[in-house]
Amino acid sequence: MPDLASLVTHIAAEMAKAPERGRVADYIPELAKVSPAQFGMVVITADGCEVAAGDADVAFSIQSVSKIFALVEALSRDANAVWARVGREPSGSAFNSIVQLEAEGGRPRNPFINAGAIAVTDLLSAGDDPRAGVGAILRLIRQLAGDDDIAVDGAVAYSEAASGHRNAALAHFMKAHGVIAGPVEATLSSYFHQCAIDMSCRQLARAGRFLMHGGIDPASGEAVVSPERARRINALMLTCGHYDASGEFAFRVGLPAKSGVGGGILAIAPGRASIAVWSPGLSPQGNSLLGTAALEHLAGATGWNVFNP
Repeated sequence: MPDLASLVTHIAAEMAKAPERGRVADYIPELAKVSPAQFGMVVITADGCEVAAGDADVAFSIQSVSKIFALVEALSRDANAVWARVGREPSGSAFNSIVQLEAEGGRPRNPFINAGAIAVTDLLSAGDDPRAGVGAILRLIRQLAGDDDIAVDGAVAYSEAASGHRNAALAHFMKAHGVIAGPVEATLSSYFHQCAIDMSCRQLARAGRFLMHGGIDPASGEAVVSPERARRINALMLTCGHYDASGEFAFRVGLPAKSGVGGGILAIAPGRASIAVWSPGLSPQGNSLLGTAALEHLAGATGWNVFNP
Protein backbone atom coordinates (compact mmCIF):
# COMPACT_ATOMS: atom_id res chain seq x y z
CA MET A 1 0.00 0.00 0.00
CA PRO A 2 1.33 3.50 -0.78
CA ASP A 3 2.26 5.94 1.99
CA LEU A 4 -1.13 7.07 3.33
CA ALA A 5 -0.21 10.70 4.01
CA SER A 6 1.20 11.11 0.51
CA LEU A 7 -1.84 9.38 -1.00
CA VAL A 8 -4.36 11.59 0.82
CA THR A 9 -2.41 14.72 -0.08
CA HIS A 10 -2.31 13.62 -3.71
CA ILE A 11 -6.06 12.93 -3.76
CA ALA A 12 -6.81 16.36 -2.28
CA ALA A 13 -4.60 18.01 -4.90
CA GLU A 14 -6.40 16.15 -7.67
CA MET A 15 -9.80 17.16 -6.31
CA ALA A 16 -8.68 20.80 -6.12
CA LYS A 17 -8.02 20.73 -9.89
CA ALA A 18 -11.26 18.95 -10.84
CA PRO A 19 -13.19 21.04 -13.40
CA GLU A 20 -16.61 19.50 -12.65
CA ARG A 21 -17.61 19.97 -9.02
CA GLY A 22 -21.34 19.28 -8.98
CA ARG A 23 -24.10 21.54 -7.75
CA VAL A 24 -24.66 22.62 -4.16
CA ALA A 25 -28.01 21.86 -2.48
CA ASP A 26 -29.53 25.18 -3.45
CA TYR A 27 -33.06 24.11 -2.49
CA ILE A 28 -31.95 24.74 1.12
CA PRO A 29 -31.17 28.48 1.10
CA GLU A 30 -28.35 28.36 3.66
CA LEU A 31 -26.59 25.52 1.82
CA ALA A 32 -26.88 27.46 -1.44
CA LYS A 33 -24.34 29.91 0.02
CA VAL A 34 -21.57 27.31 0.42
CA SER A 35 -18.71 27.46 -2.09
CA PRO A 36 -18.24 24.26 -4.14
CA ALA A 37 -14.52 25.02 -4.36
CA GLN A 38 -13.91 23.40 -0.98
CA PHE A 39 -12.67 19.86 -0.37
CA GLY A 40 -11.55 18.13 2.82
CA MET A 41 -10.53 14.60 3.71
CA VAL A 42 -9.51 12.77 6.89
CA VAL A 43 -8.52 9.12 7.25
CA ILE A 44 -8.13 7.51 10.68
CA THR A 45 -6.64 4.04 10.63
CA ALA A 46 -7.24 1.20 13.08
CA ASP A 47 -3.94 1.90 14.83
CA GLY A 48 -4.96 5.52 15.47
CA CYS A 49 -2.99 7.20 12.69
CA GLU A 50 -4.83 10.33 11.54
CA VAL A 51 -4.15 11.82 8.10
CA ALA A 52 -5.81 15.00 6.83
CA ALA A 53 -5.74 17.14 3.72
CA GLY A 54 -7.55 20.12 2.26
CA ASP A 55 -10.36 21.76 4.24
CA ALA A 56 -10.33 19.02 6.86
CA ASP A 57 -11.15 21.31 9.76
CA VAL A 58 -13.86 23.42 8.14
CA ALA A 59 -17.25 22.72 9.71
CA PHE A 60 -20.12 21.85 7.37
CA SER A 61 -23.73 20.72 7.71
CA ILE A 62 -23.65 16.93 7.99
CA GLN A 63 -27.31 16.59 6.93
CA SER A 64 -28.16 12.92 6.27
CA VAL A 65 -24.89 11.62 7.73
CA SER A 66 -26.62 12.34 11.05
CA LYS A 67 -29.00 9.46 10.26
CA ILE A 68 -26.30 6.97 11.28
CA PHE A 69 -26.14 8.38 14.79
CA ALA A 70 -29.91 8.77 15.09
CA LEU A 71 -30.26 5.09 14.15
CA VAL A 72 -27.65 4.04 16.72
CA GLU A 73 -29.47 5.97 19.43
CA ALA A 74 -32.90 4.62 18.46
CA LEU A 75 -31.66 1.01 18.25
CA SER A 76 -30.13 1.32 21.71
CA ARG A 77 -33.58 2.21 23.08
CA ASP A 78 -35.85 -0.23 21.23
CA ALA A 79 -34.58 -2.08 18.16
CA ASN A 80 -37.89 -3.87 17.63
CA ALA A 81 -39.74 -0.57 17.45
CA VAL A 82 -37.28 0.72 14.83
CA TRP A 83 -37.69 -2.27 12.53
CA ALA A 84 -41.46 -2.29 13.00
CA ARG A 85 -41.51 1.20 11.47
CA VAL A 86 -38.84 1.03 8.78
CA GLY A 87 -37.45 -1.61 6.45
CA ARG A 88 -33.91 -2.57 5.53
CA GLU A 89 -34.10 -2.60 1.74
CA PRO A 90 -32.47 -0.23 -0.77
CA SER A 91 -34.98 2.28 -2.07
CA GLY A 92 -34.00 2.57 -5.73
CA SER A 93 -35.80 5.92 -5.60
CA ALA A 94 -34.88 9.49 -4.75
CA PHE A 95 -34.14 10.16 -1.08
CA ASN A 96 -37.34 12.19 -0.70
CA SER A 97 -39.66 10.04 -2.82
CA ILE A 98 -43.34 10.34 -1.97
CA VAL A 99 -44.48 7.89 -4.66
CA GLN A 100 -42.63 4.96 -3.11
CA LEU A 101 -43.93 5.76 0.38
CA GLU A 102 -47.51 5.86 -0.90
CA ALA A 103 -47.12 2.61 -2.84
CA GLU A 104 -45.83 0.82 0.27
CA GLY A 105 -48.47 1.90 2.75
CA GLY A 106 -46.48 4.57 4.55
CA ARG A 107 -43.64 2.31 5.74
CA PRO A 108 -40.25 3.64 4.59
CA ARG A 109 -37.86 1.27 2.83
CA ASN A 110 -34.91 1.98 5.14
CA PRO A 111 -33.74 4.39 7.88
CA PHE A 112 -31.44 6.37 5.57
CA ILE A 113 -33.98 7.85 3.16
CA ASN A 114 -35.75 10.96 4.45
CA ALA A 115 -39.02 9.23 5.33
CA GLY A 116 -37.20 6.49 7.23
CA ALA A 117 -35.03 8.97 9.11
CA ILE A 118 -38.07 11.04 10.08
CA ALA A 119 -39.71 7.89 11.45
CA VAL A 120 -36.57 7.07 13.46
CA THR A 121 -36.36 10.64 14.78
CA ASP A 122 -39.99 10.38 15.87
CA LEU A 123 -39.04 7.42 18.06
CA LEU A 124 -36.48 9.61 19.81
CA SER A 125 -38.78 12.56 20.38
CA ALA A 126 -42.38 11.31 20.44
CA GLY A 127 -44.20 12.77 23.42
CA ASP A 128 -41.19 14.86 24.45
CA ASP A 129 -39.86 18.29 23.76
CA PRO A 130 -38.40 17.95 20.21
CA ARG A 131 -35.09 19.14 21.63
CA ALA A 132 -34.80 15.87 23.55
CA GLY A 133 -34.23 13.80 20.41
CA VAL A 134 -31.70 16.24 18.98
CA GLY A 135 -29.97 16.45 22.33
CA ALA A 136 -29.54 12.67 22.51
CA ILE A 137 -28.03 12.53 19.02
CA LEU A 138 -25.77 15.48 19.74
CA ARG A 139 -24.53 13.95 23.01
CA LEU A 140 -23.70 10.70 21.21
CA ILE A 141 -21.81 12.52 18.45
CA ARG A 142 -19.88 14.68 20.91
CA GLN A 143 -18.93 11.61 22.92
CA LEU A 144 -17.74 9.68 19.86
CA ALA A 145 -15.83 12.61 18.37
CA GLY A 146 -14.41 13.65 21.74
CA ASP A 147 -15.51 17.23 21.16
CA ASP A 148 -18.15 19.07 23.18
CA ASP A 149 -18.06 22.06 20.85
CA ILE A 150 -20.00 20.27 18.09
CA ALA A 151 -23.33 22.06 17.72
CA VAL A 152 -26.40 22.65 15.58
CA ASP A 153 -26.27 25.51 13.07
CA GLY A 154 -29.50 27.33 13.88
CA ALA A 155 -29.55 29.24 10.60
CA VAL A 156 -29.42 26.00 8.60
CA ALA A 157 -32.13 24.40 10.76
CA TYR A 158 -34.39 27.43 10.23
CA SER A 159 -33.64 27.40 6.50
CA GLU A 160 -34.59 23.71 6.27
CA ALA A 161 -37.79 24.23 8.21
CA ALA A 162 -38.79 27.13 5.96
CA SER A 163 -38.19 25.14 2.77
CA GLY A 164 -38.92 21.58 3.96
CA HIS A 165 -42.39 21.18 2.50
CA ARG A 166 -41.64 17.81 0.93
CA ASN A 167 -40.36 16.42 4.22
CA ALA A 168 -43.52 17.73 5.87
CA ALA A 169 -45.58 15.90 3.26
CA LEU A 170 -43.71 12.66 3.99
CA ALA A 171 -44.25 13.09 7.73
CA HIS A 172 -47.97 13.83 7.40
CA PHE A 173 -48.42 10.83 5.09
CA MET A 174 -46.69 8.56 7.61
CA LYS A 175 -48.79 10.06 10.41
CA ALA A 176 -51.91 9.10 8.46
CA HIS A 177 -50.63 5.50 8.38
CA GLY A 178 -49.67 5.39 12.06
CA VAL A 179 -45.92 5.31 11.43
CA ILE A 180 -45.40 8.68 13.11
CA ALA A 181 -46.63 8.68 16.71
CA GLY A 182 -45.81 12.17 17.95
CA PRO A 183 -46.90 15.59 16.74
CA VAL A 184 -45.67 16.05 13.18
CA GLU A 185 -44.39 19.57 13.81
CA ALA A 186 -42.31 18.44 16.78
CA THR A 187 -40.85 15.48 14.89
CA LEU A 188 -39.96 17.67 11.91
CA SER A 189 -38.34 20.28 14.16
CA SER A 190 -36.19 17.57 15.69
CA TYR A 191 -35.30 16.19 12.26
CA PHE A 192 -34.35 19.58 10.79
CA HIS A 193 -32.12 20.38 13.77
CA GLN A 194 -30.51 16.93 13.62
CA CYS A 195 -29.60 17.47 9.96
CA ALA A 196 -28.18 20.92 10.76
CA ILE A 197 -25.44 19.57 13.05
CA ASP A 198 -22.11 21.10 11.99
CA MET A 199 -18.95 19.00 11.93
CA SER A 200 -15.58 18.98 10.23
CA CYS A 201 -14.12 15.99 8.41
CA ARG A 202 -11.82 15.41 11.36
CA GLN A 203 -14.68 15.34 13.84
CA LEU A 204 -16.79 13.13 11.59
CA ALA A 205 -14.03 10.59 10.99
CA ARG A 206 -13.44 10.38 14.74
CA ALA A 207 -17.14 9.90 15.40
CA GLY A 208 -17.23 6.98 12.94
CA ARG A 209 -14.36 5.01 14.45
CA PHE A 210 -16.63 2.67 16.42
CA LEU A 211 -17.97 1.24 13.15
CA MET A 212 -14.41 0.42 12.10
CA HIS A 213 -13.74 -1.26 15.45
CA GLY A 214 -16.69 -3.65 15.64
CA GLY A 215 -18.77 -1.29 17.76
CA ILE A 216 -16.03 -0.28 20.22
CA ASP A 217 -15.14 3.37 20.74
CA PRO A 218 -11.32 3.27 20.64
CA ALA A 219 -11.03 6.46 22.71
CA SER A 220 -12.86 5.00 25.71
CA GLY A 221 -12.65 1.26 25.03
CA GLU A 222 -16.39 1.04 25.64
CA ALA A 223 -18.94 -0.67 23.41
CA VAL A 224 -21.18 1.76 21.55
CA VAL A 225 -23.01 -1.10 19.83
CA SER A 226 -22.48 -4.85 19.70
CA PRO A 227 -20.24 -6.32 16.98
CA GLU A 228 -23.34 -7.76 15.30
CA ARG A 229 -25.08 -4.38 15.27
CA ALA A 230 -21.95 -2.68 13.91
CA ARG A 231 -21.88 -5.19 11.04
CA ARG A 232 -25.53 -4.59 10.32
CA ILE A 233 -25.21 -0.81 10.34
CA ASN A 234 -22.27 -1.10 7.95
CA ALA A 235 -24.39 -3.37 5.74
CA LEU A 236 -27.16 -0.77 5.65
CA MET A 237 -24.65 1.94 4.83
CA LEU A 238 -23.33 -0.10 1.91
CA THR A 239 -26.74 -0.96 0.48
CA CYS A 240 -28.73 2.18 1.35
CA GLY A 241 -26.29 4.96 2.25
CA HIS A 242 -26.31 6.70 -1.13
CA TYR A 243 -30.02 6.57 -1.96
CA ASP A 244 -30.69 5.58 -5.58
CA ALA A 245 -26.94 5.68 -6.28
CA SER A 246 -26.07 3.11 -3.59
CA GLY A 247 -25.44 0.36 -6.12
CA GLU A 248 -23.20 2.60 -8.20
CA PHE A 249 -21.26 3.63 -5.09
CA ALA A 250 -20.80 -0.02 -4.04
CA PHE A 251 -19.67 -0.82 -7.60
CA ARG A 252 -17.16 2.02 -7.74
CA VAL A 253 -15.96 2.31 -4.13
CA GLY A 254 -17.04 -0.82 -2.28
CA LEU A 255 -17.16 0.66 1.22
CA PRO A 256 -20.03 1.15 3.68
CA ALA A 257 -20.76 4.88 3.57
CA LYS A 258 -23.42 7.47 4.28
CA SER A 259 -23.71 10.71 2.37
CA GLY A 260 -25.45 13.99 3.09
CA VAL A 261 -26.58 16.85 0.87
CA GLY A 262 -24.19 19.14 2.72
CA GLY A 263 -21.49 17.34 0.71
CA GLY A 264 -20.13 15.12 3.46
CA ILE A 265 -19.60 11.36 3.32
CA LEU A 266 -18.61 9.10 6.21
CA ALA A 267 -17.08 5.85 4.90
CA ILE A 268 -15.90 2.83 6.85
CA ALA A 269 -13.27 0.28 5.93
CA PRO A 270 -14.10 -2.34 8.60
CA GLY A 271 -11.08 -3.16 10.72
CA ARG A 272 -8.99 -0.66 8.77
CA ALA A 273 -10.18 2.94 8.69
CA SER A 274 -12.82 5.57 9.31
CA ILE A 275 -12.86 8.13 6.50
CA ALA A 276 -14.65 11.46 6.13
CA VAL A 277 -14.69 13.52 2.95
CA TRP A 278 -16.45 16.77 2.17
CA SER A 279 -17.08 18.68 -1.02
CA PRO A 280 -20.37 20.60 -1.28
CA GLY A 281 -21.07 20.02 -4.99
CA LEU A 282 -23.51 17.16 -5.50
CA SER A 283 -24.38 14.61 -8.17
CA PRO A 284 -27.97 14.53 -9.48
CA GLN A 285 -28.74 11.88 -6.82
CA GLY A 286 -27.64 14.19 -4.00
CA ASN A 287 -24.20 12.74 -3.20
CA SER A 288 -20.89 14.60 -3.12
CA LEU A 289 -19.40 14.40 -6.60
CA LEU A 290 -15.76 14.89 -5.60
CA GLY A 291 -16.22 13.04 -2.31
CA THR A 292 -17.24 9.94 -4.23
CA ALA A 293 -14.33 10.32 -6.65
CA ALA A 294 -11.89 10.74 -3.77
CA LEU A 295 -13.16 7.63 -2.00
CA GLU A 296 -12.96 5.62 -5.22
CA HIS A 297 -9.33 6.67 -5.61
CA LEU A 298 -8.54 5.89 -1.96
CA ALA A 299 -10.22 2.46 -1.97
CA GLY A 300 -8.51 1.51 -5.22
CA ALA A 301 -5.05 2.55 -4.04
CA THR A 302 -5.31 0.94 -0.59
CA GLY A 303 -7.25 -2.18 -1.51
CA TRP A 304 -9.81 -1.38 1.21
CA ASN A 305 -12.78 -2.31 -1.00
CA VAL A 306 -14.75 -4.81 1.11
CA PHE A 307 -15.11 -7.13 -1.87
CA ASN A 308 -11.36 -7.60 -2.23
CA PRO A 309 -10.20 -11.11 -1.25
